[in-house]
Amino acid sequence: MKKRKNIITVAIDSPAAAGAGTQARYIAKHYNLLYLDTGKIYRLIGKLRIKYFEKFSYKFIKKKIDKININILDDSALLSNDIAISASIVAKDNKIRKIVKNFQYKCAYNPPKRFSGSVLDGRDITSVIMKDAMFKFYITANIKIRAKRRFLEFKKLKKKITYNEVLKSLKNRDYLDKSRKYSPLKKTKDSILINTSKLSKKACFMKIKSIIDKKLI
Repeated sequence: MKKRKNIITVAIDSPAAAGAGTQARYIAKHYNLLYLDTGKIYRLIGKLRIKYFEKFSYKFIKKKIDKININILDDSALLSNDIAISASIVAKDNKIRKIVKNFQYKCAYNPPKRFSGSVLDGRDITSVIMKDAMFKFYITANIKIRAKRRFLEFKKLKKKITYNEVLKSLKNRDYLDKSRKYSPLKKTKDSILINTSKLSKKACFMKIKSIIDKKLI
């Protein structure tokens, strides 16, 4: 695959609800980068698995991914617990990961020319998708804080779910993400650790921005 030269590339890995998506959006907006929430792609496939279970196949998935519009990933329905669990199941399938990987590579290294580069967040971005990214971050937070954040997100969306159910779901997601055979979630040695447990969204972004600006300047 042909790579665009002299672009900013930012790779972020994190467990669910650690704040990586929010920070990635801030980074994308500030530096004019294409943003891709890679986890949402697996959530979309997880949704397709539930909705079209009988005709769910690799050919079916490839056809859907080849025609994907990034804007569809903003669908709030993708945040449901059922889809989250389904996403973790499909993410364990190496053939599905290969289909998704090609799309991710394209977004990471050949974004539309109107962008100055790309920022991707997910579970295997620093370790697999963007090994040579200019900037690599591992964003995390205490699981109870993450559960509270996700619970408040659901509350705003008026979804009927308890905090304990969200906490249990996150623990299950963490286990599935970290223990899967292919591309498990892990912090690479060259990734900068950012713990958001006691940081506001703005404070976290300013910390990341200072790291990026120091190298760019």
